[in-house]
Amino acid sequence: MAEHQPVTLSDPSSSVTATYVPAAGMICTSLADGGVEFLGQRRGVEAYITSGKTMGIPLLYPWANRLSSSKYAIDGGVVTLTPGVAGVRTDENGVPIHGVLGAYPGWVVTERSDNTLVAEVDWTDKPRLLATFPFPHVLTMSVTLADRTLTVETTVTPSAAAPVPLCYGYHPYLQIPDVARAQWQLQSPTMRHLRVDAWGLPTGATEEWAGGTAPLGDRELDHGFDQVGDGALFVLAGGDRRVEVTFEKGYPAAQLFAPSADDLVAVEPMAAPTDALRRENYRVAAPGEPDTSRFTIRVT
Repeated sequence: MAEHQPVTLSDPSSSVTATYVPAAGMICTSLADGGVEFLGQRRGVEAYITSGKTMGIPLLYPWANRLSSSKYAIDGGVVTLTPGVAGVRTDENGVPIHGVLGAYPGWVVTERSDNTLVAEVDWTDKPRLLATFPFPHVLTMSVTLADRTLTVETTVTPSAAAPVPLCYGYHPYLQIPDVARAQWQLQSPTMRHLRVDAWGLPTGATEEWAGGTAPLGDRELDHGFDQVGDGALFVLAGGDRRVEVTFEKGYPAAQLFAPSADDLVAVEPMAAPTDALRRENYRVAAPGEPDTSRFTIRVT
C-alpha cells in the first residue's frame, strides 16, 4: 500500500463514509455523512504524522493518556521509557502520553472490502516495540461501517507465555457541524469520576457521576472515569444531528475531553484508567485467550 494512502469505507445502506490511513497508525481521519464531517480535524493528519498532534480517531496504545513516570514495573523488573525514542512522546510536564503507536507505519492490512478494514501489528518480532512494552502479542484492529454505525473491534492475542496488560484506548474527537458549541447537548451514563491533579493524573479521590444530559455551554472538560459498564451510551447532539458512542464491551474506563479553545468533544473508550500501567490496575489478555474490545459510533 502506498505511503499514507487513505482507505475510505462506504456504508451499504446510507451515505455515511469512514476514512482510515493504515500507514499512519490506523488513524480514522473522517466519519462523514454526505460531506458533513463529524470528526474534529484539528491540525490535520499531516501534523499527526509529523509531530503527533492528534485528530480524528487515533489509537492510544499500549497505554491511554498519561503515565505518572517514565518507568513501570514488570515481573520484578523495570521498563524505562526514553522520550523521543521508540515512539515515546511526552506532554508539557515531561510524562509519557498516548503510548508508542502514534502514526506508526507498520500496520499490515489483512482484509479489505467496501465497508470493512482489518489490519494488525505483530509485536512479537519488533525490537522497537518490545523495548517499550515487552509483551509479545499480535494487535488487530477490525473496523466495519454499516447502518450508519462505525464498529471498531480491537483484539490482543498473546504470542508468548506472558499475559499482556490491557491499558489502551481511543480518542474520538467528535463535533456537531454548523451548530454552536454552546448549544451542544452531552449525554453520559452513571460512572465514577476519578479526580486528577494539575498534571491530569488520578489522585485516588473519587466521586459519583450521575450522568444524564446537559448543555455543553462553555464547560471545559478533562475528566477521567471508571466503573463504566458494558453497553454504556454517550451522546453528543445539536440541531438535528446526533452522534452516539457505545462502549459495547471491554472498556470499563473513559475520558471526557472538551477544551474551551476547540469546538469538539472527545469521548474516549479506555481499557483501563489513566496511569493503570504503572499502578497495575488492569485486566490482561492471557495466553491462549485473545481479548476483544468493541465500541461503536453512530451518526444520525
